[in-house]
Amino acid sequence: MTGRRQRRAPPPASGLLDWRDSTHWSKREKPCRYCGFPTNLRDSKRSPAHKVCAEDALAIQAAEAAEAYQQNGQFSD
Repeated sequence: MTGRRQRRAPPPASGLLDWRDSTHWSKREKPCRYCGFPTNLRDSKRSPAHKVCAEDALAIQAAEAAEAYQQNGQFSD
């Protein structure tokens, strides 16, 4: 007899974090590491963070990395 495999949800659209897992929830509210307002949500390192705040921070980091690459990644003549 073969066991039934659970289907995994498709990966989230680009730029969106998937926090449906229960590990991203805490019963205790703490201030968000980005905005300071209370939240029950936790990021992957268990730090308090709103999902939207974390997505904004990732977008800023990506933009900064792209800018740094453009400035430093090109050869100069």
